Amino acid sequence: MKKIYLKRGKEESLKRYHPWVFSGAIARMDEGIEEGEIVEVVTSDNDSVGCGHYQIGSIAVRMLSFNDEIINKDFWKKKLFTALQMRISAGIADNSSNNTYRLVHGEGDNLPGLVIDCYGKTAVMQAHSVGMHMEREIIADALVEVMGGRIENVYYKSETTLPYKADLGQENGFLFGGTEEDVAVENGLRFHVDWLRGQKTGFFVDQRENRALLESYSKGKRVLNMFCYTGGFSFYAMRGGATIVHSVDSSAKAIELTSQNVELNFPNDKRHQAFCEDAFKYLAQAGGNYDLIILDPPAFAKHRGALRNALKGYTRLNAKAMEMIQPGGIIFTFSCSQVVTKENFRNAVFTAATQAHRRVRILHQLHQPADHPINIYHPEGEYLKGLVLYVE
Repeated sequence: MKKIYLKRGKEESLKRYHPWVFSGAIARMDEGIEEGEIVEVVTSDNDSVGCGHYQIGSIAVRMLSFNDEIINKDFWKKKLFTALQMRISAGIADNSSNNTYRLVHGEGDNLPGLVIDCYGKTAVMQAHSVGMHMEREIIADALVEVMGGRIENVYYKSETTLPYKADLGQENGFLFGGTEEDVAVENGLRFHVDWLRGQKTGFFVDQRENRALLESYSKGKRVLNMFCYTGGFSFYAMRGGATIVHSVDSSAKAIELTSQNVELNFPNDKRHQAFCEDAFKYLAQAGGNYDLIILDPPAFAKHRGALRNALKGYTRLNAKAMEMIQPGGIIFTFSCSQVVTKENFRNAVFTAATQAHRRVRILHQLHQPADHPINIYHPEGEYLKGLVLYVE
């Protein structure tokens, strides 16, 4: 195994089990190291601190282990088994009313660069590092063995998540099995998963518990679901007894999927309408016809340089919703931007409330669910922030 040598003192974060080695911490490295290769990370005193995948870029090594161990099929099986057991303990996996969950959440499961979502008998695997891409076949084999009949198909979807400069020629497709069945179950509700062309792995699994909370607020409400994507919040609102539900997204494909999912659960139900429209344009002309509004936009800031504009965007969006919602209305508002802290987001919403001249109270502070765990040594993994607001 080739070695990467750190500058003096740069091993301190690794001793605290932070899983990243930044390029600026490297003093030198052995010749011939290829992108995606497993390397040993060594201090200036020639002490080993573990091994990980090397990649060209700011994050140069994503640590797989802080021990002296071989990275082989048994390693992947052990990691996947640990991840599965945690989901079983949390009551998420092996749940008869829910076959949709995240099995591997990158750094949160000590597997940086890897995401695996389960939809019924199909697992959708996504690599965010060259190293995980190189290991995809052995990981898929290990996954099928560990899942013990729970999974019959493994679909690989990484065309858009790997660095384009790596020139890997990656293609999406089945690594194991194959199926045209695309219906999964979440808390007893069914939905189509578009793992072929959809965002992420095909569905936003991280909002499962927040959707269930929304259901409890929906009875008798007129609901607006902005940035609806595949309509998750919409059909939970309908099951909760909403009188009308309007779903809005700028993507025609998302609107098509939302309509299909609503029909799958509530065939011929006239309470639902879907609109392909820009969010800000829709809010500007919608009027005060809603008692409950969901604001779940895509990430407004993908890097720190975009933070200021992102916060302005969150303020503008929330202010408009607060201006138009009926007195006594409820707003579920979210940020999935990792660089936006809970404090950043809360301040943006506070500013929105003052601009809208409405009295606003926080009923719930929301976050990502247990199948998207946060590694205590990697606080950057806390990305989903949400607030439930009561607007007088």
